[in-house]
Amino acid sequence: MPALSRLVLASSNEGKLREFRRMLGPIGIEVIVQSELGIDEADEPHATFVENALAKARHASRLARLPALADDSGICVAALSGAPGVQSARYAGAPRSDRRNNEKLVAELARMADRRAHYYCVLALLRHGDDPEPILAEGRWDGAIVDTPRGSGGFGYDPHFLDLETGLTGAELPPAQKNERSHRGKALRALLARLEGALE
Repeated sequence: MPALSRLVLASSNEGKLREFRRMLGPIGIEVIVQSELGIDEADEPHATFVENALAKARHASRLARLPALADDSGICVAALSGAPGVQSARYAGAPRSDRRNNEKLVAELARMADRRAHYYCVLALLRHGDDPEPILAEGRWDGAIVDTPRGSGGFGYDPHFLDLETGLTGAELPPAQKNERSHRGKALRALLARLEGALE
């Protein structure tokens, strides 16, 4: 592995922090959440996941003076023309609430037969705040939305997101199996594959 031992995660989402620490810890990368350094969340004004990920990583890296990793991800539902998309975390408005977001999504789909959905994730890693060559990776996880929540793990839309291959929701999958199948796990593996030599 390249010489990257410490980075700031440009998020205050505890679920994401747990997932990144679980995946990066075993390869010797310490993940510090930006709130531990007194860094507020960046604005996410953009219409695409990649632009928001870059904005968040640049903000955190500049203030922390550390390499920064940002994730912008969400759920895209076919029958809703890709919504909630980049608005996934704020779908039901402020304050952010997984419960209210899920309730709104299920209500929006109440009379629709097409339940296809996918999670999408873009990761942006910056070596420093003005890095002109960010390392980008993406991942996608296909599934469907179910009305009744199942499982106690995961976060976000996981209780309503059905992985078609296993028949389990994101909240029912054991963490290791979820990391293997999820959009974030796929994106992180793609990112790590690109790291060799890029941080030297």
